Amino acid sequence: MDFRGVLDSYSCKACVMSVELYPDGKYGNIRVAAGNEAHAREIQMVRGYAFEEGMPYEACFPKNLNFEDFCYRSAALHQQLHSYVDLFEMGLWLEMYLLPLESDQEGIGYCLYSYNVAPKADTGVMTDVAPEVSSAVLASCIKLHGTEDFETCIHEVIDDIRSICDARRCCLLLLDEEARDCYVLVDSQREGYVASRSGESMNKSFYDTVETWKTTIGGSTCLIIKNEQDMQVIQERNPLWYQSLQKATVDTLVLFPLKYNGRLVGYVWASNFDVENAVKIKGVLELATFFIASRIANYQLVKRLEVLGTIDLLTGSKNRNAMNNRVAEFETPEFHKPKSLGVVFLDLNGLKMKNDKEGHDSGDRLLKKSVAVLQQVFVDEEIYRAGGDEFMILVFDCTEQYLLDRIARLRRICEEDQEVSFSIGYCMDEGEMDIRRDMSEADRLMYEDKEKYYQKYPDRKYR
Repeated sequence: MDFRGVLDSYSCKACVMSVELYPDGKYGNIRVAAGNEAHAREIQMVRGYAFEEGMPYEACFPKNLNFEDFCYRSAALHQQLHSYVDLFEMGLWLEMYLLPLESDQEGIGYCLYSYNVAPKADTGVMTDVAPEVSSAVLASCIKLHGTEDFETCIHEVIDDIRSICDARRCCLLLLDEEARDCYVLVDSQREGYVASRSGESMNKSFYDTVETWKTTIGGSTCLIIKNEQDMQVIQERNPLWYQSLQKATVDTLVLFPLKYNGRLVGYVWASNFDVENAVKIKGVLELATFFIASRIANYQLVKRLEVLGTIDLLTGSKNRNAMNNRVAEFETPEFHKPKSLGVVFLDLNGLKMKNDKEGHDSGDRLLKKSVAVLQQVFVDEEIYRAGGDEFMILVFDCTEQYLLDRIARLRRICEEDQEVSFSIGYCMDEGEMDIRRDMSEADRLMYEDKEKYYQKYPDRKYR
């Protein structure tokens, strides 16, 4: 077909896409059948070679499953499509229109593709969306804006997204690339469905899988797997993840990265969704994730500040503020008390002498080492730095013998080390527990142990 007359009337970048159509509903090669002068200049400038009619679309544009789906929908299903997407890997925003064209060839469909790229988002274009998309996103934004209970609200939003997608499961995953860590903040599942503990589920090596998603998405705004043909692409790009998806019986998947100020903060994904509404789902998630990402970034900042407010920056143990909060929480009616409580008070012997003789840098090193020893012995317990050289450890649901064994092991390590030494007192409690009374008793016994230490080493008294 001669598309020159159509293309010459377009001043913006425009081309005609041809799509091989198969009887089973799948598609084959997608090519750029023709392009106008603006398109040819773009290819020469970006790709560095001259545009030729009929070249594979990957020679002009990055290979992208979403773009292929849009071309198929326009050329085969005669849909008029518009999208505005953030090409964050390239630092650009892309606005594109696809219009179906009549075809005079059996098994070949055509559509007109016009596009424009810009370095910054145009808010006017972003808000020019279909009513059903804008209303769905607006409802989520209203929930997110100004809420005091972010975690409850974001659960509702993800539930809404799962409902819009008619998906079996929808998750919000938060990511910390510096710490190489991730965790699922929200996991919304269709009633009657229980996720397996593999594939879609989380495990210790899950970050390694998440790390591969960025490459698998390949610089696109998202990844949408609608059918077996798309799943085969995932099998080629990411075989390990493909096996995981197969094990979890994932047939369709939409995966959106959450980006804020150029930083990847997490992902939203929905599995086994309603493919018939793929375009609407893509539109909703493109806009919704733009707003969710900013709230997630703020949430992560608040959480980081909360951690900094409860962690002793020198030793990495919990600080006195965290200890006071824990004691106050223990006394509230809502707190689910353990069956038993062990309270251990410890005083690091010889810190003042270390500071006086060798300087505070040496004293700081001794404090760090002492906490490392405590963490080695009380592996899963709560360790607090209560003051300069004083520590408290809370042990829930333990026997007195367990506590005595831990203390005995700590003393053995200190005897072998000969640099770290603690005076120790403890208290065990069961039934109607009084944590402040237990702390007072453990503190009293610690000072008794301190006196024994001074009797053994009188030259170190008050040092």
